[in-house]
Amino acid sequence: MQLFENIGMAAASIKSNKMRSLLTMLGIIIGIAAVIAIVTVGNSMAGSVTDSMSGMGAGNITVSLTQKSTSDQSGTAQGVTLRRFMDSTPSDSDLITEEMVRQFVQAFPGKIDHIEYEQQVGSAAIAKYGDATTTITAQVTGKNLAALQALDEDSQILYGRWVNDEADAGRNLACVSEKFITQAIGGSAVDAIGKSFTVSVGQSNTLQTFYIVGVYKYTEDSYASMFGSDSDDDIQTTIYIPIQTAKALAGAAEGWQSLTAVAAADADVSSFVNTVGDFFASYYTYNDSWTVSASSLSSLLDSMTEMLTSVSLGISAIAAISLLVGGIGVMNIMMVSVTERTREIGTRKALGAPGSAIRMQFITESVILCLIGGAIGIALGIAAGLGLSAVMQVSGKPSLASILVAFGFSMAIGVFFGYYPANKAAKLDPIEALRYE
Repeated sequence: MQLFENIGMAAASIKSNKMRSLLTMLGIIIGIAAVIAIVTVGNSMAGSVTDSMSGMGAGNITVSLTQKSTSDQSGTAQGVTLRRFMDSTPSDSDLITEEMVRQFVQAFPGKIDHIEYEQQVGSAAIAKYGDATTTITAQVTGKNLAALQALDEDSQILYGRWVNDEADAGRNLACVSEKFITQAIGGSAVDAIGKSFTVSVGQSNTLQTFYIVGVYKYTEDSYASMFGSDSDDDIQTTIYIPIQTAKALAGAAEGWQSLTAVAAADADVSSFVNTVGDFFASYYTYNDSWTVSASSLSSLLDSMTEMLTSVSLGISAIAAISLLVGGIGVMNIMMVSVTERTREIGTRKALGAPGSAIRMQFITESVILCLIGGAIGIALGIAAGLGLSAVMQVSGKPSLASILVAFGFSMAIGVFFGYYPANKAAKLDPIEALRYE
């Protein structure tokens, strides 16, 4: 019952000094709003990075040849070390073989969804179709069927089929985008199946004729912006051809310098990536120059998320300094309140009110001040965080934990900075208080 009386007296005191109370709460409001806004923006940025990188294949593990460092060959002859630094390009015997990959898949059943291979041939230009010649900017790339089927949904096949690295091995077949059909060949995409076109490929500009077996949906995001602007006169697209055909055109050996192992949906990529690297590296124990390393976007994603979280916490800690300033303001105004109400305190103590009741009265008022300021700060912080997230074009994600912490911190500030003035009031001598002018 006494608690409700204290709350009533606190509300009456705040109401009678509205402007003073608002100015007192201002530090609390600014501090809590700043912390919540910063945490919200930080979470929004981290979420945006996570979503973007997940779309890029956070579950993909890139396996690639790397040169051995000096520490890898400690104790070896000096000649070996010199040869290692001279071998800037791996020989055919250094490459990752199909047998290594087969044993890898067998060693980890259920953890690998599929393996993706890619062979870059180079840029293509001057597409000839019949008597027409069109200048284009495109990339000729060999991919295996599993890699093509794993393309994002926006680039799924529209007509025909994907090239098959096994059934179409060595054949000049191609899958092209609908935009390539429209601007380089003309006519409808469905009618392009089975037709041929000629392009100059690679640095040697060798003319190659390809027959179209599939047309996929063109999306700008699927292609690197380095190949020019996306205008009607400048085609940015990729011509997909069978892996073996791509290797023949590029003059590449049978093995691979790199490949992508796509982990199963339930696999822990962060821990599995080290296992993958160790497995392939075991084949290169006696290789003086080369080894195999594995990396994934998942580990990079974890690092970036941790970095963003650390930055957010650091800035939040700086913003929280204003909470300390606000708390000092609360203590100051409570000291003033005790001084103004000295006679009231003396009267209550003369009528038998214990010191604990006086102490609780002023602590309650301090807590109420901070809770009101905290509530306003929370509302402003969420609004500011969502607004800044919208400006940055990321999805706003307010943190429930930060809101609860801010609310609890408001109460803590009220108790901590209100205790000294409340304790001073509780210890006033009633006779001296009644004499106070």
